Amino acid sequence: MLSRHFLRCKVLQQVYALHIEPERKNRPLDIFDTHIQRLNELAVIQLSLLPRLADIAGTMLDEGQRKFRPTDEDLNPNRRLVNNEFIRRLRDNFEFRGYMEQWSQLWDMREEMLRETYADLRTQPFFRDYLADPDEGFDFDRDSAIKVFRYLVNREALRDVIGDRSLLWEDDFDQIAQYSYMFLKTLTADNFDEAMMWPKMYDPRVEKDVEDMEFARSLFQNTLSGKEESEQLIRRYLQGWDFERVALMDILLLTMAIAELTSCPTIPEKVTVDEYIELSKEFSSERSKLFINGILDKIVIELRSKGRINKTGRGLYYGEGDATSEPAKGFGPVVQSVGPLDDEK
Repeated sequence: MLSRHFLRCKVLQQVYALHIEPERKNRPLDIFDTHIQRLNELAVIQLSLLPRLADIAGTMLDEGQRKFRPTDEDLNPNRRLVNNEFIRRLRDNFEFRGYMEQWSQLWDMREEMLRETYADLRTQPFFRDYLADPDEGFDFDRDSAIKVFRYLVNREALRDVIGDRSLLWEDDFDQIAQYSYMFLKTLTADNFDEAMMWPKMYDPRVEKDVEDMEFARSLFQNTLSGKEESEQLIRRYLQGWDFERVALMDILLLTMAIAELTSCPTIPEKVTVDEYIELSKEFSSERSKLFINGILDKIVIELRSKGRINKTGRGLYYGEGDATSEPAKGFGPVVQSVGPLDDEK
């Protein structure tokens, strides 16, 4: 499910971490693998908020009926969230329920926070509209549950609880929420049931996920093993620049680009260059894209002349807009962080 762009971001972050903390070099690939695999945990923790909140809502509505002086609303509560068909199917899915039992225990100790969240949710205009809308059926429940999910992952207190689980998740939170958000919108009454295979962020059962992970691991290893040679190559084209004064992130991006150009035969040169220009916009300075583009143009010419770039299959096609030029980037947008979810996402 993870796009190759997202995986490049993760490789870049791990390469940067190794530069800052050299002691990581004893097992860098294991650390990288663990970080990617734990994104499955992050996704489940985020999505588990829906059934957890529905359970809390049921408890609070039951308590309201037992008040000493209940109001009419207390005596006749609106249980649409509690009875939401989409959330019920989410809770009953065999695989997802197993993942929840494994990873969502952190909400067991946050009942008061979930109560406050539900109380605030009831004041939200979109939720009031949901309760008042006479529409029924799976599609309506799904769309309403997705709106609640968007509200939950943008609630700062809940984000902080999840972020405390892993410092690495701060950069990943919005992108993983976006992947889940887009996936939930594809579920229908016909394809969503107890036996449906629940997709992971990285799923070894999916051939494309395995291929993309192999790409990322290879890129990571080749970036590290070719670091010295790549830096020598970069130095040759730093006209008027002192290597030590070039931004570290730009050097790392160039080093990764060289590794990808020389070790990924099915990825066209143009795709690689474009990807690292985009990464420079996300992770480096405003002028870095021009610097990266200029240096890579010269490096590509040299590597090609020396036979260091050998493309096969898709890699032979690098025309603009060529559908065969790059394997599909995966499910969802190809940005490092999407920010708060909204109706247009």
